[in-house]
Amino acid sequence: MCRSRFASSFFLRCEMASGTRKGSMAASRGGFLSFKTDLDSSGPKNKRKKRLNKNKKKSWNKHSDVHDVEEFLEDVRLQERTLGGLISEKPDDNLFFVDAGDERRDSKLDKDKPLQVDVILQPDSRIPTPTDGLVSSEKPDGSRRRKDKPLRIDLILQPDSRVPAPKDVLAHQIPNAKKLRLIAQRAQQLEAHGVVPRRQRLLQARLQRSLAGKGKTNKPAANNDPQRGFYDLWSGAVPETADPWYLQQTKKMLVKRPARLNVKPSTLPAVEVPAPGASYNPDFLSHQALLLQGHEIELKKQKAELRLERQLAFPKEQIATRESAFQEEVEGLIEESDDEGPHDEYTPLYHAASGEKKTERQRKWERQLREREKRWKALRQARDRQQQLFRLRSLKTEVLQQEETTGRRQEARRAKKLEEESLPRRLGKLKYQEPDLDLQLSSEMAGSLRRLKPEGSILKDRFKSLQKRNLIEPRERAKFVRKHKLKYVEKRAFKEVTV
Repeated sequence: MCRSRFASSFFLRCEMASGTRKGSMAASRGGFLSFKTDLDSSGPKNKRKKRLNKNKKKSWNKHSDVHDVEEFLEDVRLQERTLGGLISEKPDDNLFFVDAGDERRDSKLDKDKPLQVDVILQPDSRIPTPTDGLVSSEKPDGSRRRKDKPLRIDLILQPDSRVPAPKDVLAHQIPNAKKLRLIAQRAQQLEAHGVVPRRQRLLQARLQRSLAGKGKTNKPAANNDPQRGFYDLWSGAVPETADPWYLQQTKKMLVKRPARLNVKPSTLPAVEVPAPGASYNPDFLSHQALLLQGHEIELKKQKAELRLERQLAFPKEQIATRESAFQEEVEGLIEESDDEGPHDEYTPLYHAASGEKKTERQRKWERQLREREKRWKALRQARDRQQQLFRLRSLKTEVLQQEETTGRRQEARRAKKLEEESLPRRLGKLKYQEPDLDLQLSSEMAGSLRRLKPEGSILKDRFKSLQKRNLIEPRERAKFVRKHKLKYVEKRAFKEVTV
């Protein structure tokens, strides 16, 4: 008890020293009932706080007011001594009882006698109130009064005008009353026909979705739910009933793998089987087919080189000859004479377009021609639309042919897309280049494995396979560029000695 008292006192002293105390101890504890009624009213609340030095423990003990804490603890001890516990913790049966009454005592009571409190509250003034005449027409002794007569001040204040008061139009006006009345009438008509308004329909759909979602989704139980399943916290296996938050924080729940990572970037196999002609002892046809494939690859390379040379070659038309060289040398020395005859400086060199003004008859004739052409076009379009009614069978055939053409194009596009999936894509600034085909000529063939010479490299083959399957981008070896030139310095130890 002493230890708890010391801990509570020290904790509250710290709170009061830091300036964060909110009310008394009894007020901060919910549901506490005290014997003393003046526990909370310890003093004026609007008193200005004294500024104290709070950075030392000595100042806390000196200036901390623990009077209310002591009163609270004293009240707790008093309740424990007298009642054996706190009043707030006692059941209602121990604190209250039902008074069923006593027949002997009730029989002695005078039921007609008024209560003492009613007698005290009865007015004892001998002067009647001004409104006694308007309240009742009977006297206290039961005799009738004279007819009730209103006061003269009330008669003076009564309105005597025959003109009715003007109607306050603004008091009866409602903003957008006509619009609201039309909307209400429209809603009543729709409701009579069984049409549900859009807002109500959306609310019903939202409610149905929420009810359907509650049945599908299985939300995990809350942490404070006593009915949830328990699991071993230190077990190695991942429990099925564990909290998602706990599994995420302990790194035991795997991150959901994106769906795009499950799709292979290429349909090619990781290891491609070489052609049968690449064997150390192939048959004749397979070896010739491999040689033909290598020959076609070399022809493509040669054609590309020839095309590049042809594009970069100097055109033969621009090759200099003796005539072209002489023409360039004498250019500007010979003056060419103009064959045009003399003309007057006032005579214009061009003829202005003759703009003759059209007559009214010509304009009318052109207008009639335009209207006739317009009517003829409209008549031709109407005739074409009418002729299409007789072409329903041919139009149906055309639609079927167009659908077949569209289907063939879709199939071709789908096949092309599947074919492109097996081709290397452009992932970087460099383009993928096929490696050289490893083959041997007929004269280089070895009859046994003892005399077989190794060709190619497994490391390069795997590197090219990764590039071809779009796993890495095509790369090339970085070129070494020297930043500074080499400087040759003759060391002092090896310096040549000259005499």
